[in-house]
Amino acid sequence: MDDMLDQLETIIADRKRNPVPGSYTSRLFEAGRDKIAQKVGEEAVEVVIAALRENRDEQLEELADMFYHTLVLMAELDISFDDLKRRLRERHQPR
Repeated sequence: MDDMLDQLETIIADRKRNPVPGSYTSRLFEAGRDKIAQKVGEEAVEVVIAALRENRDEQLEELADMFYHTLVLMAELDISFDDLKRRLRERHQPR
């Protein structure tokens, strides 16, 4: 996995274990799973809207937002990148 993605996964996991006052990530964990899942859904809609536009910067911003919120949800669900990679590998194994 890319270094930045590994760093982000580590930061998010740390915020879950050690909340930081004023941290948006910490506030998401405090709000709970329902709120985190809602944010993933909101960001997904924004990605769809941005995808239909011609503004690449907006598309990148919305994709980054959705990916970040998905990472927070993964941490809330105790799903790691390794878990996700394992599942993706399973899907591509010859049957």
